[in-house]
Amino acid sequence: MIHGLVAKAASTVVTGAVGVAAVEGVKRLAREGSVRDAAVTVTEWGLRGVRKAEEGAESARLAVSDVVSEARERIGEEAPLPASESPHDHQH
Repeated sequence: MIHGLVAKAASTVVTGAVGVAAVEGVKRLAREGSVRDAAVTVTEWGLRGVRKAEEGAESARLAVSDVVSEARERIGEEAPLPASESPHDHQH
């Protein structure tokens, strides 16, 4: 029975020590600015990924427009004029 209590106590002490070490490590990283640098880097990667996705979407849109335009031309249909921007008659 005493062996079980000692084992549980030792396990609790080890768990506490690991927790304290983790908290101290996070505090140290925060003081050094490493966490901030990592966050900035990850955000940078995210922004670059979004920009690449936007470029891909625009390329796909243009490709589809070209295909539709060529198909209309083949059937003798004139492509519609680009929509002219009409003045808004309401306030934002």
